Amino acid sequence: MSATYKIRVITSINEIDAAQWDACANPAAEAPALVGGGATIVPELSVPELSVSERDAQNVLASEASGAEPADAGPREAQQKERFNPFITHAFLRALENSGSVGKKTGWTTTHVVVEEQSSGRVIAAAPTYLKTHSMGEYVFDYGWADAYHRAREKYYPKVQVAVPFTPATGRRLLVSPEGGEEALNALIVGLRTWREKIEASSIHVSFPTRSEWDALGRNGFLQRTGQQFHFINKGYADFEAFLTDLTSRKRKMIRRERKDALAQAGGIEIELLTGADIKEAHWDAFYLFYMDTGARKWGHPYLTRDFFSQIGASMAEHILLVMAKRKGRYIAGAINFIGKDALYGRNWGCIEEYPFLHFEVCYYQAIEYAIAHGLSRVEAGAQGEHKLARGYVAVPTYSAHDIADQRFASAIDEFLTRERAAINESLDEYAEMAPFKKGE
Repeated sequence: MSATYKIRVITSINEIDAAQWDACANPAAEAPALVGGGATIVPELSVPELSVSERDAQNVLASEASGAEPADAGPREAQQKERFNPFITHAFLRALENSGSVGKKTGWTTTHVVVEEQSSGRVIAAAPTYLKTHSMGEYVFDYGWADAYHRAREKYYPKVQVAVPFTPATGRRLLVSPEGGEEALNALIVGLRTWREKIEASSIHVSFPTRSEWDALGRNGFLQRTGQQFHFINKGYADFEAFLTDLTSRKRKMIRRERKDALAQAGGIEIELLTGADIKEAHWDAFYLFYMDTGARKWGHPYLTRDFFSQIGASMAEHILLVMAKRKGRYIAGAINFIGKDALYGRNWGCIEEYPFLHFEVCYYQAIEYAIAHGLSRVEAGAQGEHKLARGYVAVPTYSAHDIADQRFASAIDEFLTRERAAINESLDEYAEMAPFKKGE
């Protein structure tokens, strides 16, 4: 028997029950295999609610694959194993919103798209969605596209962004509950497109989805884009020393020297690992100074407010690892990581005293050591950073999907993305050859 779904746009994460959101974001059990079906989408359009026609739903179901050449599978796809992702939780998104880190003033207006069962009102699918008036804080760069629109005297902004703000970490973006299946997924895509049309946005952009979501969006007519990051892949190492044994002799010696030198300088530097109740407001005060320093140098101003850190400390501290460096009793540097069930996600780093190799120790080596000790399959250390390659990280693909309303621009962007995907694949192959591991093992 087919379900009847209602689609809403909510202007605050606080409008939805946390348990219902999280049941879609991080289901306790594996979702069943997706099967096609004939869900009814209720045709009643209003704000903040919206609806879509059955014809639109059928168009989604009938869409053809875009034919994009994907990045190769294999070890690179280790990032797809994900039983819990902290960034898509209600608590994380609520902290962003309630702290003022996102909102109209920041150019990230909350417009989450939610699919509910008509009969019960139960949420069965959702997408973390924002109305954007700029392209900052996304880490998938479309400034050239915006410039092309501007030169053609067309409006690129506003645009619809399905993402976790300021977070270049792969994770689910189309949050479909196990009960929802493909019907709810299709309703969610219809809802996103209907919302884009209603507000006359230029486009929809889904940043850092999983590979399976990227494939599904491609089948539904979204343009497909790839990028690359550097992740540490845990091959079941017993400890950090076992990881070093897997490297070439030269890299092994380099890492040992860097770790020793990082902590021996300036009269000695100590490392503290803090999680859960061990993280106090004084730690957040210190860390925010580090974050502000890095934010001022990188972006001109920081994205996250001080209150954001207090809020995540109060609501999800058990999913946070704070790595702090101390010299002569004073914190001088730190990095914040978020803990999933399969991955450690390195996010922000900063310091008020700079020393050689300290960044590598706090951000990379401590993260690897923690992941190995806690049986995590990988460390995602954020965007960019070719220097991570020499320190045991490997290049992996990342994904994004783009729905461009104006077909003139869509055709041009699609041609560009075809060339870019080929270049990314070549780059991934080259980085694989440059990996610091022993050859032939």
